[in-house]
Amino acid sequence: MIRSFVFNQSQGRLISQDISLDLLKVVLQDEGVQFWVDVGECTDEEAKAVLEGVFQFHPLAIEDCLTPSDRAKVEEYENYVFLVIHAVNYNGGEFKMSELDLFIGKNFLVTYHRDPLRCVASTIERVLKNAPTVARAPDRLTYTILDFLLEGYAPALEEMSVEIANLEKTMLASASVNILEGVMQLKGEVQRLRQVVWPQRETIARLAHGEFKIVRTHMLPYYRDLLDQLVKISSSAENARDSLTGVLQIHLNIQQMQVNHIIKVLTVMATLCMPALVVTSYYGMNIAHWPNLEDSRGWMWVWFVTGTSTLALYFHLKRRGWW
Repeated sequence: MIRSFVFNQSQGRLISQDISLDLLKVVLQDEGVQFWVDVGECTDEEAKAVLEGVFQFHPLAIEDCLTPSDRAKVEEYENYVFLVIHAVNYNGGEFKMSELDLFIGKNFLVTYHRDPLRCVASTIERVLKNAPTVARAPDRLTYTILDFLLEGYAPALEEMSVEIANLEKTMLASASVNILEGVMQLKGEVQRLRQVVWPQRETIARLAHGEFKIVRTHMLPYYRDLLDQLVKISSSAENARDSLTGVLQIHLNIQQMQVNHIIKVLTVMATLCMPALVVTSYYGMNIAHWPNLEDSRGWMWVWFVTGTSTLALYFHLKRRGWW
């Protein structure tokens, strides 16, 4: 779907929307208006009709749009800035990354995305309700979209935190449950999140530090606020990674404690069996002065020596705290 919004240059008031591509080419020449074109959920041919046919963006930028990438980037061309950034959604223990491409010009903003994006839908809703608050200039409209996009990270991180907490409860409730697979899967997802967030920090930092003149000076504090949000997201990802490492370490320690306890029990059992083994083995040598098996006193003698030695070993282990 291709949506377009035409605004008054001075006030940001919404003048028209969803105009045809032919009329859009005419509007491009009007210096008294600014506009936003959202190219989303459409075929590559439809996207090229706008990006190449109407705006004549650089072929490399168009190629970056049509070829999905997990890495954010920002590049400056002759009369616009090209920005690649990613929204996230956490579902079923997996982060889903959705790419958003933005072409930010002096009097236009063009966005492209393959998947439905909540940040774009929320911005459109804001534009339809009160356009002047968000559409006075393309850099302000871009800030609004990016702000909604980064706000979407919070519920995803919260869902992941709940899943980590559930793993901890499962581990503490039943030490025999193997949570290794779940922990390793979550660690992989956290690593994916970090690989996406870090390049975005660098990208937004370049915008927030005024490297590109397309972002006006009075808008720089707003972009620095976006950078602060990314720093918090990055810190949350680091904390999640540390929590998972701690859960994994505790799980391995508990398993090692179980193994040690089993070895301890088996060792004690083997130790308590030693008197019986020694006595019966020694008695099996048929030494002449020992009572013969035909005499009942022989069995009583064997049981007495074995029982006494076993009890003596048992109380000795108890007194030393080994059992």
